[in-house]
Amino acid sequence: VQLQASGGGLVQAGGSLRLSCAASGGAFSLHVMGWFRQAPGKDREFVSYITWSGVSAYADSVKGRFTASRDNAKNTVYLQMNSLKPEDTAVYYCAATVNGRYLLAAREYDYWGQGTQVTVSS
Repeated sequence: VQLQASGGGLVQAGGSLRLSCAASGGAFSLHVMGWFRQAPGKDREFVSYITWSGVSAYADSVKGRFTASRDNAKNTVYLQMNSLKPEDTAVYYCAATVNGRYLLAAREYDYWGQGTQVTVSS
């Protein structure tokens, strides 16, 4: 499975961005898709995941502001990010797993996209 993330950019605090992650080369609908982010000098952290049926979960830091969705027909998952804060600045990665169990952990994911930079200015 190959993953291609896009949609990052520079936005002012309070603004919005929508990230996309296009998948190819596998049975996309069977995968749980995750979003993680990594800020400079920090560990990669969980942001969100969404299952094949659309069940989603979020980190407390983004709950109520970010929304994950997926279009299985287009093999694409999205992360709508609203009310962005400077602390949301990071490289955002999409990831996929079929058999992962603890879906908040990066180690459970088998495939990773290349990352897209999100910068939120104050």
